[in-house]
Amino acid sequence: MRLEKYISDLLYRYQCVTVPGFGSFLTQNQSAAVDTHTNTFYPPTKLLSFNAQLKSNDGLLTKYVSEAEDISYEIAAHQIEEVVLRWKKSLNNKEKINLKNIGDLTLSEDSKFIFDPVDNINYLTSSFGLSSMVTPTITREVLKQEVEALEENTPILFTPEKRARRSYLKYAAIFLLAISSGAVGYQMLNKQQVKNYQVVEQEAQEEVQKNIQEATFFDTTPIEMPSITLDLAKEPLKYHIVAGAFRVETNADKRIKQLQAKGYKSADKIGVNKYGLHQVSYASFAEVNEALQFLREIKTKESSEAWLLVSE
Repeated sequence: MRLEKYISDLLYRYQCVTVPGFGSFLTQNQSAAVDTHTNTFYPPTKLLSFNAQLKSNDGLLTKYVSEAEDISYEIAAHQIEEVVLRWKKSLNNKEKINLKNIGDLTLSEDSKFIFDPVDNINYLTSSFGLSSMVTPTITREVLKQEVEALEENTPILFTPEKRARRSYLKYAAIFLLAISSGAVGYQMLNKQQVKNYQVVEQEAQEEVQKNIQEATFFDTTPIEMPSITLDLAKEPLKYHIVAGAFRVETNADKRIKQLQAKGYKSADKIGVNKYGLHQVSYASFAEVNEALQFLREIKTKESSEAWLLVSE
């Protein structure tokens, strides 16, 4: 599976795309810029970076892979985990990971990530189709002083010219007067025709209303229909937003009361995991989309350590 393709797709729509257990690819908007040394104009863009500390699963990438590959959420999460293991193995072997349309990842001597982003991809959708442009330097010529000097040395004289009387102007005026008189007469005739048409239309509307009032309609009294009761099976709540896990059950009960006091009325215990810890959830959902949306809200408002648990 080419996981970098799905990461690239999401970078066009989101500021942060997290690869669970590996790190996050981040974008930051940058305004248009100009390089005055090379006369190059650069369009607005998104600067791409990588943060290895942000690797908690927020469900965004897993959900997108699940929909794109037409597989379940659990299978998508397992496939992403296998890709991450392969990437880590390559990095530990001092190999370079080339992620198409994203950049190159390597490890330094002190085991820190070195990310070299691509420079030919612009993830800012509003700048689609725009590229850098080089323009020649604009040379401005100031001619004001030369013109003033020329005017001082060469005075300009104006000689009045006697205008000849043009008798044909009066005939043009008579012709225009005749045209305007004909236009006024045409407008008056047109207005009278419109008025006659409106009178005929009003009489026709009155006749239609009269016929409608005299018409006989069927009885429209509503008929009572027997009620129908349907028994719908509820979908199981298999997606849980985990708030914590406790060795002592009484501590789990206290945590539930604290969450309910904060307004999380659906907070409850969701069983004991394989380590013998009592797990507590903020809420449980039947649909993965609703669970992921709620998880993002919890990470923003309540706790960044919350995570999604999928039960069998």
